[in-house]
Amino acid sequence: MKPTRHCGLIARARRLAAAAALGAAAGCATVNGDPRDPFEGFNRAVYTLNEGFDDVIGKPVAGGYREIVPAPVRDWVRNFFANIADIFIGVNNLLQGKPVEAIQDWGRFAFNSTIGLFGINDIASDMELEKHNEDFGQTFGRWGFGDGPYIVLPILGSSTLRDTAGTVLDIIFDPVRQFKGKDARYFLIGLRATGQRADLLAASRILEEAALDKYVFQRDAYLQRRRSLIYDGEPPRENHGSRGPATAASEIGDAKLR
Repeated sequence: MKPTRHCGLIARARRLAAAAALGAAAGCATVNGDPRDPFEGFNRAVYTLNEGFDDVIGKPVAGGYREIVPAPVRDWVRNFFANIADIFIGVNNLLQGKPVEAIQDWGRFAFNSTIGLFGINDIASDMELEKHNEDFGQTFGRWGFGDGPYIVLPILGSSTLRDTAGTVLDIIFDPVRQFKGKDARYFLIGLRATGQRADLLAASRILEEAALDKYVFQRDAYLQRRRSLIYDGEPPRENHGSRGPATAASEIGDAKLR
């Protein structure tokens, strides 16, 4: 009798769990690990599970989205969510002591929400109102809080102790999560996550081909990019070793599926 699809999924889940356990054991056996990553064994285990989830759900759904939804519509979806994000990007710029940037963010939201038809058209960029990238994790960094240990979160991926605290606030104050209708709220959260993952499919392929140790490559690129974002692209020089290039992996690490 041929095995059912259900049995196949169970077998795959078991293999993922075994791989995660082996990753944890290998990480615990590391003697001279990166001091920024004291929980490397645990992080590698979560990373393996995240990779399995992405292979089974993330990539197939994102690939289907790219095939079915026309590029102009995907652009509208991307612009819509980017416009909503400008609300609290402005709040974070203000908390970081950058009122001019905050006014630009709120100006972008005002123009794109009205003239740009609920944000699907990025009119503000044509008006030379710069798009910024801020969050509560960056705000904590500007306030002087250190990174803390590197952490890999289930589903969300690369983070640090400081950025995890910031992520909690990002989720609490996420405008999309304020929609009263539960069905609409979940639909928008899923659509945003799918669009973000679809935008990173090409970067994922580059990472698969380029990195000998994807975990290390993505960790180093994430930490490098976050440091660059906190200092608006001009971080002070560090005293310790080199960092991985903040290319495809940095984008993947920073694109948390909220």
